[in-house]
Amino acid sequence: MGSIALSLISIGGTPFTAVVSLAAWQCAREYVGLIRAAGLAEGMEPPTNFVCTAVALLCVALNAWTGMTQNRTAVPFGAASFLLMAMQTFGSRKPRFAQLASTAFGLLYCGYLVSFWLRLRFISTAIESPALRQYAWFNSGQGLTVGLAATLFCVFCVVAADTGAYFTGRWLGRTQLHSISPKKTVEGAAGGLLASMAVAMLMQRALAWPTGPAAAAGLGALVFVSSVAGDLIESVIKRDAGLKDASNLIPGHGGLLDRLDSYLFTGACAFFYVTSFLSA
Repeated sequence: MGSIALSLISIGGTPFTAVVSLAAWQCAREYVGLIRAAGLAEGMEPPTNFVCTAVALLCVALNAWTGMTQNRTAVPFGAASFLLMAMQTFGSRKPRFAQLASTAFGLLYCGYLVSFWLRLRFISTAIESPALRQYAWFNSGQGLTVGLAATLFCVFCVVAADTGAYFTGRWLGRTQLHSISPKKTVEGAAGGLLASMAVAMLMQRALAWPTGPAAAAGLGALVFVSSVAGDLIESVIKRDAGLKDASNLIPGHGGLLDRLDSYLFTGACAFFYVTSFLSA
């Protein structure tokens, strides 16, 4: 799966857009399953099947639109949010704010945030990387771009953060990080942060991007913070829903949302950092 993901990131374009849109669909379907669970739906009329399907379709549409237009997403997101809330306001017998907010958040969570991975990948500023010059197949002959480097950078840092936190937590973990996720520890978080920053600086040397180790370490730290936040936010949703996993799509691992929760906020945070501070 990792090899397939790296290949799609390297190719970019329509194949990457199609897979990201498919991931948005599945994450949205799992999310609406959570908000319709007994824990979250208690005291209000749960969203109808029609509204739940609309959430998933709009999440796909946002990402498909981002792929076609390359970066223009804010206005469609606003229009989609209005459409979704209007459907519920006029289609529900007793609409509740919690109902409107939960579905609008789903559009943000599984659609708009996911689209930032496309926006990040589509940054077309060229960079020169002597270390990768010999591997023309690596970037489909288009040359290494900031978008490709940043996307690979973030994926490897998320993996390093998760791995570092897991092993450091098992070895040294004593102090609980947050009651939302009892198994996470402060010591594990420190290990994840160091691992993410270390991989960031190694990636900087390999890709010749960004321009210095300090900028790379800063992005590595941001990736760690956003990945932990994404993990904890999904834990809050699952706790209130009274469910352990978002689905049973992947045996032994839960749903796709459980596997990608660390990535949801990372794309948006990385896109902001790259475009605002690294002159992409």
